[in-house]
Amino acid sequence: MNVLHLSSESSWRGGEQQIAYLIGELRTKGINPLVAGRPGSAFEQYCEKEKFRFFPIAMKNSFDIKSGLQLNKLCRHLKIDLLHAHSSRSHATAWISYLLGNPTPIIVSRRVDFPLKNNILSQHKYNIKSLKKIACVSDAIRNIVQPKLRYPENCITIHSGIDHQKFEGFQGSNYLRTTYGINEDITIIGNSSAIAPHKDYFTFVDTARHMVENISKKVHFFIIGKGPLENEIRAYITQSKMDEYITMTGFLQNINEVLPSLDIFFISSETEGLGTSIIDAFASKVPVVATAAGGIPELVKHEQTGLLAPVRDTEMLATLINKMILDKELRNNMIENAWNLSLEFSKKAMAENYYRLYNEILNK
Repeated sequence: MNVLHLSSESSWRGGEQQIAYLIGELRTKGINPLVAGRPGSAFEQYCEKEKFRFFPIAMKNSFDIKSGLQLNKLCRHLKIDLLHAHSSRSHATAWISYLLGNPTPIIVSRRVDFPLKNNILSQHKYNIKSLKKIACVSDAIRNIVQPKLRYPENCITIHSGIDHQKFEGFQGSNYLRTTYGINEDITIIGNSSAIAPHKDYFTFVDTARHMVENISKKVHFFIIGKGPLENEIRAYITQSKMDEYITMTGFLQNINEVLPSLDIFFISSETEGLGTSIIDAFASKVPVVATAAGGIPELVKHEQTGLLAPVRDTEMLATLINKMILDKELRNNMIENAWNLSLEFSKKAMAENYYRLYNEILNK
């Protein structure tokens, strides 16, 4: 079985980590990793390190005919059985390739809960004959996409997965407290998601400010990671006079040690496909406070596996963070329930689902 994975992003974020998990697990089933992606990208570097076969295709935009032609040639040369597109731009490249005569069956993984564009091109892209399945990472995304399809049965849910092993041995880590000199009586609250618009770090900052001004000053918030809004959020923290209470760490390589050193994981997303960082927190045995955005409620079930508030409700979010701090029994019960739920979202389970899907399509 020759499956070519299309990765159109230049940076490394959650989607790229999911591709890495998938192709690594599929290799154990005898499917050799074949990846077409942007030259000079973080994923090319990853493939070089792991000795996965990587083929550079620019995928500059949704109408990149040159990339479509390159993909046609690559599919013929490698005798590709299936194309697996992992992003909107890679889906568009597969679509262009189809228009240029490539008959190779296509699978698309959809990780965002944005509505499909209501235009002819989008409708055509999602309803071509070669597109066999759209695998959404949450039911919330599937419910958005399915009604727009000519063949809604082609839209299914395959949840994302994580690597539980990388957090083993780090539960109860003191990395952040030790590295940044945080006193023992201070509760450490943080998020490790990309600093991007849909993650709504403005609400994160506003919640922190409400917490400090109205509930308790014995807290410290961490924003762990990088992203396009990094400078804006740093300026907003200063404007909000929260520099003393919020630290931006930048990208940290040792997230497997950093994440378990939080007392509370707090995600304030406006939209969210599923939220694999939440599953990482579950696996790290860190309790979660979150907004009820997109697929998050499929993971965070209120007062069972975490605490949920409406999107942008800073007062409620701060109240729930305080509840998480004060109610030890509820907190410990949620940590245990969340850990058990996280076992259903492993990278092995995700790969098994895709492996069955590949065989189903090829056998037809």
